[in-house]
Amino acid sequence: MRVILTSDVKQLGAIGDVLNVKDGYARNFLIPRSLAVVANESNKAEFDHRKKVLEAKKAKILVEMKKLASLLEKASLTIAKQVGEDERIFGTVTTAEIEEALDKAGHKVSRKDIKLEDIKKVGVYEAHINLHHSVTAKVKVWVVAQQ
Repeated sequence: MRVILTSDVKQLGAIGDVLNVKDGYARNFLIPRSLAVVANESNKAEFDHRKKVLEAKKAKILVEMKKLASLLEKASLTIAKQVGEDERIFGTVTTAEIEEALDKAGHKVSRKDIKLEDIKKVGVYEAHINLHHSVTAKVKVWVVAQQ
């Protein structure tokens, strides 16, 4: 069955792709979840219009994410942790702590989008924040001893 994808589907395709899939997969999974529509003339015409609107929205979101990335690149976070011998911290710095520090700085970022290395000592580290599939920001994280 030929379908037009109305959403990005992992390991299948992106929005607007016209694909041949098995009938059962289309009828039982893609179409009921509004991930695809049957590829006929009226659906193609409707989707072409929706695709233009979606592309404009995607471009606007991409510009906003690039602006946010440039702001985050300039940001520097300080996280205070209890320290033991050899400047080793108790526990580790978590993505939730990074999210909270960014929130205090006025940037809304989900902790699910934050990737960071294992932090076990006092020092300067980088947190990578995936804002968009093509935009990643690096934020400096200063881990200091708690007073």
